[in-house]
Amino acid sequence: MANTISPLASIHPDAKIGNNVEIGPFVFIDRDVEIGDGTVIDANATICRFTKIGKDCHVFPSAVIGAIPQDLKFHGEETWTIIGDRNVMRECCTIHRGTASKGKTLIGNDNLIMAYCHVAHDCILHNHIIMSNATQLAGEVEVDDYAILGGGTLVHQFTHIGAHCMIQGGSRINKDIPPFVIVAREPVVFCGINSVGLNRRGFSIERIHVIQDVYRQIYNSGLNVSQAVEQVENSMESTEDRDLILHFIKSSPRGIVRA
Repeated sequence: MANTISPLASIHPDAKIGNNVEIGPFVFIDRDVEIGDGTVIDANATICRFTKIGKDCHVFPSAVIGAIPQDLKFHGEETWTIIGDRNVMRECCTIHRGTASKGKTLIGNDNLIMAYCHVAHDCILHNHIIMSNATQLAGEVEVDDYAILGGGTLVHQFTHIGAHCMIQGGSRINKDIPPFVIVAREPVVFCGINSVGLNRRGFSIERIHVIQDVYRQIYNSGLNVSQAVEQVENSMESTEDRDLILHFIKSSPRGIVRA
């Protein structure tokens, strides 16, 4: 299908625009940019150099995608912002390209990044993530599938946020958040598992009970984290969810959120 492009948009002739793309007035698209089929870019959005946006995405007004990082170690090297399919990037959100550290900022598929959110250099966002309004990710943060970050969440650099977790709005995150949990309060602490979210995503009662048992031993046994991990390994049968939790905790250089 034919594209719908406002005559008031500024698009570099070397930019690659897919089919059935809508581009509103006063949009700026630089060279070395690729826009996938069916994507909509609303008025006043800016798509900077070295950016790839996949199919059926929606970039809302005044969003800035692919700007150079706010990192004093960046010296103009070629780095990228790579965004998958069916992502929604709401008004005034900012997503910065990578640095020499990783070379790219990556966003997967089916994510909702709400208004005024920031995704800094070299972040990795996987799939089906919700970042509520004004959430701010510092550099090299990784967020796994189906995580939900409440409005105004602030995430320290190099932090890892696990799959299917839920973070209370206004939280300040400076430790890794393991999968399947809810964290809240000030300072932020473990508040149980995200059983409602897991149920909505088709987890069986048996799977949820296994996850609960793992975290009961991690947080309520009176052992330190290393001892609790060893106890879980010795006392519980290996399952996909148990092993995911243990691998996350063992590979966490920052340490996980406290009880």
